Amino acid sequence: MSPSHIHVIGAGMAGLAAGVALCAAGRKVTLHETAPKAGGRCRSFHDDAMGRLIDNGNHLILGANPSVFAYLRVIGNSNGLQAEAPASFPFTDLRTGEKWSVKPSAGRLPWWIFRPSRRVAGSHWYNYLAPLRLALFSANATVADRIGQNSLMRERLWEPLTVAVLNTSIDEGSARLMWPVIKLALGSGEAGSRPYFANDGLGPALVDPAVEFIEENGGEIRFNDRLRALKFTNDQVSGLEFTDRSIEFHGREAVVLAVPPSGASQLVPDLEVPTETRAIVNAHFRLDRRVTLPDGANILGLVGGTAQWLFARDNIASVTVSAADALAERSADEITEILWRDVATALNLPLAPRPPCRVVKEKRATFAQTPDATKKRPRSKTKWKNLFLAGDWTATGLPATIEGAVRSGLNASIRARRYSR
Repeated sequence: MSPSHIHVIGAGMAGLAAGVALCAAGRKVTLHETAPKAGGRCRSFHDDAMGRLIDNGNHLILGANPSVFAYLRVIGNSNGLQAEAPASFPFTDLRTGEKWSVKPSAGRLPWWIFRPSRRVAGSHWYNYLAPLRLALFSANATVADRIGQNSLMRERLWEPLTVAVLNTSIDEGSARLMWPVIKLALGSGEAGSRPYFANDGLGPALVDPAVEFIEENGGEIRFNDRLRALKFTNDQVSGLEFTDRSIEFHGREAVVLAVPPSGASQLVPDLEVPTETRAIVNAHFRLDRRVTLPDGANILGLVGGTAQWLFARDNIASVTVSAADALAERSADEITEILWRDVATALNLPLAPRPPCRVVKEKRATFAQTPDATKKRPRSKTKWKNLFLAGDWTATGLPATIEGAVRSGLNASIRARRYSR
């Protein structure tokens, strides 16, 4: 085995990003994945009830996500995500039927806030200055502390945006983590706010081409390959203990550990990680016609119901409930009934008959992105000189998103290359 062999533990988005970067740099790399497929929480699968490929969950990628687009270019799939341009974010109040759209303007000057037709119904231009207070965050500030005082804006924009980004309520979510998203998206104008969607699913767009790239460039991916322990000698990892074999290090091998925080804390002694989690519940409904949303959009914000966002792809209407710990404890039938009510109201459809549905629960979708938990995010570099951490739960400076996961994998790969050269 090459003395500069790099082992990536985990083939979710962080592990794939690390593996892609290492293969692109000509390094010898092996990815070890416990599951039978890559992608982690960003995966697609064929569902018999839907009769088509669906995503495990809904993920929103914005134009201001440079790491994701760099990753796509490297794996040769720049066209895997399609932009919705110009950016438009329609909303509907499920209780009153009121509708509006948030439409950022081109350029860095946000002149759109002066146009009632481009902002939240009932809001004023000065309400959009509130996010600037996020820049004055303290380590203990929540989003509500900074921008949650205006009840109309809180309900109609800041709360849906916060739970979408942080998977944590506005009263608990970290202002420190929310600021970089607001700065990147709203501060970059319409282009930075522009949403991108995978026409055929996140797996075909982000995962499958990465697996192919790694394998075509000398890398190896071993599925159903569970790491049971890291072996430590002095100040470095000296081997890997898998279920069916052991690997001893004899040169400058390095390890990128790209597993969930609970797994990392079991493998790495004295590693402090965020332990509290938040759930996400998604429900996919197959309708008998193509889903059409206002402004020709692929996403619709929902106010006054249980779901916060509705995503449209062909005849599939998917709704997402973030910070959904309580809902995730209910049965799939109960969840289907609750969320179909939201979908039917939003799309002006009858409540009966109810269409085929698939409910997907991720009870530990992300760490709870509160001020206290944010302080526990570890950096990529560890006290073991050849062990580096990756994952959206590490200290990326961003929330636990696809962009954060990819960035963490890129950063860890750079450190691993420097060590093993």
